[in-house]
Amino acid sequence: MTVSISIQPRRLPEPRAMLTLIKPITWFPPVWAYLCGVVSTGVPLTNWPMVLLGMVLAGPIVCGMSQAANDWCDRHVDAVNEPNRPIPSGRIPGRWGLWIALAMSVLSLIVGWQLGPWGFYATIFGVLAAWAYSAEPVRLKRSGWWGPGLVGLCYEGLPWFTGAAVMLAGPPGFEIVMLAGLYAFGAHGIMTLNDFKALEGDRQHGVRSLPVVLGPEVAARIACTVMGMAQALVIALLVIWGKPLHAVAILALLLAQFAAMRVLFRDPKGKAPWYNGTGVLFYVTGMMIAAFAVRGL
Repeated sequence: MTVSISIQPRRLPEPRAMLTLIKPITWFPPVWAYLCGVVSTGVPLTNWPMVLLGMVLAGPIVCGMSQAANDWCDRHVDAVNEPNRPIPSGRIPGRWGLWIALAMSVLSLIVGWQLGPWGFYATIFGVLAAWAYSAEPVRLKRSGWWGPGLVGLCYEGLPWFTGAAVMLAGPPGFEIVMLAGLYAFGAHGIMTLNDFKALEGDRQHGVRSLPVVLGPEVAARIACTVMGMAQALVIALLVIWGKPLHAVAILALLLAQFAAMRVLFRDPKGKAPWYNGTGVLFYVTGMMIAAFAVRGL
């Protein structure tokens, strides 16, 4: 007599898989940018609960929600690029990925409401942008220009603006807006380099990232040019605003990036992850230096 054992498909997601879905490693850029916004106002950091709430909103909640939404909408692409991810691997079964993304969207709005009108409006924009980036029929990630631009805006510019607006209880000044905008513009290059890891799946599923459309070599040079231009403009503005020491510090960080870029250009596809872990560190360090520079302006 033989006994057959049937393995039932998973009905509930694995707890560890849910944490993997919202990618904690991606939370740092928006949290850092939010802190840059807080610092750039020069407002005394006496209301720490509000600062911490904004950091949690920018990173684990809104950024985590965007990662869940992207993985749900990209599950067919990930089945080619990274089949071990939570959704294509089945560790998050059925439509659980969608429910998690939708629940976190609602949570984002609830928490954003606690930050006042400007924090709430910024949260609405961030949630809508996350779905516009990933979901049909808009799916801006299909474009190698619009997709990285929107992500760069939401990772660097929007959190910076939000942190400043929440601290000031109103719109920040020209200097803060300019810095947030320039670092968001430069982040287009960071996001382009991030697209290198999905080259094959993007090509098969019609995602026209710059590495797919232009090739890794040209895409890497465009990405680095955009990053360099943004920082060069920041340096020029700081000199104009009477902050030469801060400008020199950011220039030194930019020169270090140029050295790292030379390594990247030798093997763009292979070295893109390395550059994202080294050259980008210099980039974000310059952000905080710029934030301290404009305190009190």
